[in-house]
Amino acid sequence: MKKMLTKSALTLAMVGLATMAGAKGYKAVDVANGGSFVGTVAAGEAKADTRTYTISKDPQICGEGSREVPFVELNENGTLKNAVVFLSNIKEGKAMPDDLKKLTLTQEKCEFSPALGVMANKGELTAVNSDHTLHNIHTYEQIGKARRTVMNVSQPNAGDTVTKKIKLRKGNGMKVECDAHDFMHSFVYVAKNPYFSVVDEEGNFSITDIPAGTYKVMMWHGFLGEKKIGEITVDAGGEVKMDLSY
Repeated sequence: MKKMLTKSALTLAMVGLATMAGAKGYKAVDVANGGSFVGTVAAGEAKADTRTYTISKDPQICGEGSREVPFVELNENGTLKNAVVFLSNIKEGKAMPDDLKKLTLTQEKCEFSPALGVMANKGELTAVNSDHTLHNIHTYEQIGKARRTVMNVSQPNAGDTVTKKIKLRKGNGMKVECDAHDFMHSFVYVAKNPYFSVVDEEGNFSITDIPAGTYKVMMWHGFLGEKKIGEITVDAGGEVKMDLSY
């Protein structure tokens, strides 16, 4: 019995240490002679996808008729808009930029702005209602095909503001909806480290100041989901170039 108890205690202690180690998360350090990862993101099999919604309430504020929401957009050169390339298993490196620690999401004329927001995990999201009508902001953590409510707040009056610390468990992004208007949609990429890049208007990405090492590469798109790419090895002061595709 004593041996069994000793083994159980040892197991619990090891679990505790593992939990403490995992809780430390990403560590900011000085990066000397870091490398870079650059390339493009082609649409691949992804097709442009725009959904049309009927504006059935508050036409004096939201507009009349219908609203087209582009969930998947392509650039003229066939690259994918609003894709994010990131390194998923990097434990230490450059500091997270201060401007990513807070994100403001406005609701004006029954539309979210920005349509794609970017913020740091454990940062603050502030939602502002600029319309003279009820909005109910509802954000979901995206975990594969599942989703988990992160924020669900009613904002009945113009000027209503709510701020919440965002801490995603497993996902890397959020879907944002308004429960009062089904045509209001946006997405937020939630960065767990600063080694990511939102593609530019030509589908290019660039991640810099990467410590030498081998890292897992992922892509994220609010509507298309996540995609595992594989591994890259970055040499000190070197550059890895790769053209990616959904």
